[in-house]
Amino acid sequence: MPLPPLVEPVAALSESERARTVRHASLAGFGELGQRRLRAAHVAVVGAGGLGSPVLLALAAAGVGTLTVIDDDVVEASNLQRQVIHSLADVGEPKVDSAARRIAGLSPETQVDGRKTRIDPANAKDLLAGADLVIDGSDTFDTREAVAAACEALGTPLVWGTVQEFAAQVTVFWSAPPAGTDPIRLGDLYPSGSVGFVPTCADVGVLGALCLQVGGLMAIEAIKLIAGIGEPLLGRVLVIDSLRARQREVPLRPAGAAASVPPAPSSPAATPPILEISAHGLSAALAAGTAPTMIDVREQHELASGTVPGSHHLPLGAVLADPNAFAETIGGPVVVICQAGIRATRAARALAAVGVEAIVLTGGMDAWAASDLARHLATPLTTADA
Repeated sequence: MPLPPLVEPVAALSESERARTVRHASLAGFGELGQRRLRAAHVAVVGAGGLGSPVLLALAAAGVGTLTVIDDDVVEASNLQRQVIHSLADVGEPKVDSAARRIAGLSPETQVDGRKTRIDPANAKDLLAGADLVIDGSDTFDTREAVAAACEALGTPLVWGTVQEFAAQVTVFWSAPPAGTDPIRLGDLYPSGSVGFVPTCADVGVLGALCLQVGGLMAIEAIKLIAGIGEPLLGRVLVIDSLRARQREVPLRPAGAAASVPPAPSSPAATPPILEISAHGLSAALAAGTAPTMIDVREQHELASGTVPGSHHLPLGAVLADPNAFAETIGGPVVVICQAGIRATRAARALAAVGVEAIVLTGGMDAWAASDLARHLATPLTTADA
């Protein structure tokens, strides 16, 4: 059910605002009143990157009155595949400045408060104070925890989303919702200390178009809360699998609340650990002629920086798509190599699941190059035939 609107509406819209947002005026249950609430709202957006970019574009176009943009980074060419608020002309400039220019071109009435700083536990509460609503588009879990903790302390609703590779999650946290609604916090979804290491986009990649979809959903959640329409994702997590074009909801209750579904009849068996080999250990095996088959699961363009001599190139996507096909040709132990070890571990687990003894090069090519083995780099000469 809808929650009460977050803000009181402004008295009136300017003629230019009314003309630009006229398609909102005919929305049943939203109309001019909802638009005037958007004009009165102050939204803080953490991150002007993959999620922050579509969020900021959508909220500016929608007519939100004040946007605080918090980001300490500069625009890089590799950002542009998903960070659509920036352009090639902005490369090298602070993201908050680039975002402010684009917002001004969409909605001149929207006030932008750019904060070129990294948000952390020490400053999060001060940076977010005064916002009616916060949207977290940050890229590390430490930052997300700092933002969530500040929102909990302030009692401010938090629209939260995360994207990795082809998958995403979107939900709403609120420690002080209206009476009759259960408070939901980040700790209810991810208890403190439960997450561990989270790979970055640089480690495992991200589908740029998925960032636009998730950013759009996050902006919609913000609009619903500001205007008091629809059913916000408070107490529900939307889980997206873009490769299979599937979306599903997972109920989310406060920690300690009774579960609404019965537990699974049995717990799955523990996943066996993946064996690892150090760069020096692999080098010694190569020198002794005892090294097993080696596969490099990086992408083709990454190989230009060098490979372990004798390794075969087999991209991660090919391994994951059909590990059985490669199990038949490998036939024995295999050392799996990537840049830092994360993708290699995924490939090793997939191969282990079909009976291949898979070993990960600890630290990947980063560890190999950082050691005195850096001189033993070679251009790949072989590619797996499987």
